[in-house]
Amino acid sequence: MKSINLIKPYFIENRFSIFCGLVCLIIVDLLQLFIPRVIKWAVDDLTALQINLKGLFLYSIYMVGIALTIGIFRYFWRCCLLGTSRHIEEGLRNALFAHIQTLSASYFDKAKTGDLMAHATNDIQQIRMATGMGMVALNDAVVLGIASIGFMAYINIKLTLLVLIPMPLIVMGTRFFSKKMHRSYQEVQSAFSDLTEVVRERFAGIRIVKAYNRQNYETKKVEAMSKAYVNKNLSLVKIVGSFFPMMLLFSNISLAIVLYFGGRQAISLTITAGDFVAFISYLGILTWPMMALGWVTNLIQRGRASLDRLNRILQTQPEVVNLPDAKPAYRIKGGIIFENVSFSYEHGAFPVLSGIDIDLKPGKILGIVGSQGSGKTTFLSLIPRLYDVTHGRILLDNEDIKAIQIGGLRSHISFVPQEPFLFAGTIRENIILGKNHTKNQELIRASIDSALYETIKSFPDGFDSVTGEKGIILSGGQKQRIALARALLQDTSVLILDDPISQVDLETGTSIINTIRAMAGFRTIIIVSHRLSAVQFADQIITLDTGRIVESGTHARLMKNNRYYAKTYRLQEIEEGLGT
Repeated sequence: MKSINLIKPYFIENRFSIFCGLVCLIIVDLLQLFIPRVIKWAVDDLTALQINLKGLFLYSIYMVGIALTIGIFRYFWRCCLLGTSRHIEEGLRNALFAHIQTLSASYFDKAKTGDLMAHATNDIQQIRMATGMGMVALNDAVVLGIASIGFMAYINIKLTLLVLIPMPLIVMGTRFFSKKMHRSYQEVQSAFSDLTEVVRERFAGIRIVKAYNRQNYETKKVEAMSKAYVNKNLSLVKIVGSFFPMMLLFSNISLAIVLYFGGRQAISLTITAGDFVAFISYLGILTWPMMALGWVTNLIQRGRASLDRLNRILQTQPEVVNLPDAKPAYRIKGGIIFENVSFSYEHGAFPVLSGIDIDLKPGKILGIVGSQGSGKTTFLSLIPRLYDVTHGRILLDNEDIKAIQIGGLRSHISFVPQEPFLFAGTIRENIILGKNHTKNQELIRASIDSALYETIKSFPDGFDSVTGEKGIILSGGQKQRIALARALLQDTSVLILDDPISQVDLETGTSIINTIRAMAGFRTIIIVSHRLSAVQFADQIITLDTGRIVESGTHARLMKNNRYYAKTYRLQEIEEGLGT
């Protein structure tokens, strides 16, 4: 029941709208109960031959008037109650997205995108239905049900008691099936998440699927996941399919009781023909509350299962958080110190980095090289606290980065990841990334520095050219340079570059490196590169191997060591000389 606390604030916030909606809904329910009374009067007058055309017309006017009034109040309750459910849907989706953005990078190492998408769409939709139509069905089940029984008792108490005989069976059946429905709905929602992730992944990798002619193979995988989803739904259908016919069976048993015992009383004139017709009409009205009881159980179980799933995410706490006494970051010069830093992605797992000690002065350049899997990207991720160190500490201007507020820390760091990510938008939007006050001269300057400007000028729409989803219309080198321009546009003290020239040609790469060298003394730069010519000018170069520093020094010193750096550099020099 803790999950209910997720939507409680929205009910409190919209209490006036909910109150007005419920009042209008109750008025509609009560007006519906007067229709059988009008029918009773008309039938009694007809059987007694005490009515003329004028009287029938008057009864018709009553019916039309009631119908119009019901229509007006129904409009208002739908606006109030269903409108509130839409506000709840909006609030939960915004809260979910805001919370997910606070979670640490380690969470997304494990979470599936399709699962998160299912939470943001299907689960929230089920909650909206439970809070909107669920509230309506619950009100009808209570108000309309009790009022109908009251009017039936007014006509004949004995007949009403006979009609209510199946009611305890309905309550028992509802309790029995609700538990099964809740468990089954959770399984269905989980299967939907898996299906969403499988389909999303195949669409994202459609070019690889086509290139390797794997359409049939991938289609079978989607079909298998789709079949699993269908099977879960069929299991649910068996439960729901048993529940609703049970509700209808008990309703029809009540109708059979009325026809037999009520018909006998009408024949014996214990009740009038009008009362008999009205009683059947009230029983027809009571059928909806009985069905609504089943429907509201269905909706609430769906909503509850979705709330539980949503609550699990919202209860997840980020691993990287601000300490209670964390300070804002005002002036950052850029001095970075690693003190015996070790890091593991999982508690107790083999360390990815171990015993790292570095002292990088402000304005200096650190080059990092090493074979694949040596820990270079992980090293970079620790500085802006995408992950927290397992042992040791990292200092920024002699201040432990954990003592600095995360937002302030990251605002002083520009980060170019190994795999550049572009949003579906224009080149301009991807470079400024929400920095809407950027002047055009600044944008051009960043593009020139990243060797991108001439390429942009060749596009018909220039900076306003649309990149497509994940920059699909651009080459890898163009995407990489846009990501670099984005970082260069930010006026930060620290610039982190993860293999920034891996996807560009030698001439373009040289131009970018010259730009980076020109920043020496103004920004602290940490650059990872498999192309060693990109780091040879660095003030300090380290070589990582299985998470440890095995070499450290300047280019000249490392060349004398004749180890990994020197051997790789000479090999690349030969390759570049041969034009390969």
